[in-house]
Amino acid sequence: MRDFYEVLGVSKTASADEIKKAYRAQAMKYHPDRNPGDKEAEAKFKEAASAYEVLSDAEKRQRYDRFGPAGLGGNASGGAGGFGGFQERDIEDIFRNFGDIFGGHSIFDGVFGGGNNRRSRAGQRGVPGGNLRAKLQLSLEDIADGVEKKINVKKYVSCKSCNATGSADGDAGYTTCTTCSGTGEVRQVARSVFGQFVNVSACPTCNGEGRVVKNKCRSCYGEGRIMGEEVVSINVPAGATDQNTMTVRGGGHAGIRGGPSGDLNVEFEEVTHEHLVRDGLNLFYELNLSVVDAALGADVEVPTLKGRVKMVIDPGTQSGKLLRLRGKGIPDVHNRAQRGDQIVRVQVWTPKNLSQEETRLLEKLRHSPGVQPPVKKTEDKQSFFSRMSAFFN
Repeated sequence: MRDFYEVLGVSKTASADEIKKAYRAQAMKYHPDRNPGDKEAEAKFKEAASAYEVLSDAEKRQRYDRFGPAGLGGNASGGAGGFGGFQERDIEDIFRNFGDIFGGHSIFDGVFGGGNNRRSRAGQRGVPGGNLRAKLQLSLEDIADGVEKKINVKKYVSCKSCNATGSADGDAGYTTCTTCSGTGEVRQVARSVFGQFVNVSACPTCNGEGRVVKNKCRSCYGEGRIMGEEVVSINVPAGATDQNTMTVRGGGHAGIRGGPSGDLNVEFEEVTHEHLVRDGLNLFYELNLSVVDAALGADVEVPTLKGRVKMVIDPGTQSGKLLRLRGKGIPDVHNRAQRGDQIVRVQVWTPKNLSQEETRLLEKLRHSPGVQPPVKKTEDKQSFFSRMSAFFN
């Protein structure tokens, strides 16, 4: 797969407008009607559409910039609650999306003389429903193993009184739209630098259905949907990150008069953990240790996402020492076999409120050679950061 920025001929810092302009130029150049029978041009046309689909979406572009094609989900299945794989689309599917770039349905209808009714909405039932956004709070425990969550979503749902038809008489209660004569489209002829073209848009009277309701349902007033509430299941993948967005296909508003439902875009919100702090795939925990335990060594318990585990603290452990619990972190959302670690940072706690007896005992040790700190050498100080780098590498 070629780099998407290379496909469109833009830099990785290109703005949304620059990407849109580059895609338009590529689409015009390699359009099948302009290159009849040219398989190479058709392939480049599809390739440009694939690149634009990713780079025009802020979230997809961010994942692509960070992880490359793997960030788009690889061969993962789409479906409800899935991150979804990226699959090559056919020409008809690409045509349906030209409205976002050229307005109406497609400037190519008139310029190249192709298509005409191939993107017509006539015969389609209803109007598609809108998309919705929701936030879902997740604990680190949820994220570590993946979890199924159910959320209540307030949205338009299908009207049961009329079976989503919008008509009190069911499917028989419709008449042909007189504005578009049942085609669902209105057309306007215009001229451009490319010559004469036809701008096609959905009929404003029937919203592209080609028919209108004669006797409206009293429950939904002819829309075929009413405001309600629905429970939606969200399958959160292990390793999800804060502000990841998952798309639940069909989880949005119900369409008008039986049209397809919109999508539900769920944004994850990571809840602060009581003991642990996340950094990518790793977890961090600060262990407060008494001076005595640090000096003599001890067996301690530390919290993890799977419960508390025992750790052995060696005698003479210094404040700031990092201990690693391998495999106790967060899995990689794209590769569950790869999992982070839990890093335990030792913090030697200095007591403040001492009793007279405790003060007396410490005074006896104040000048003992064994409790005096060593003098740090210059090379020891300089090597601190190199040791830290080696630890994490």
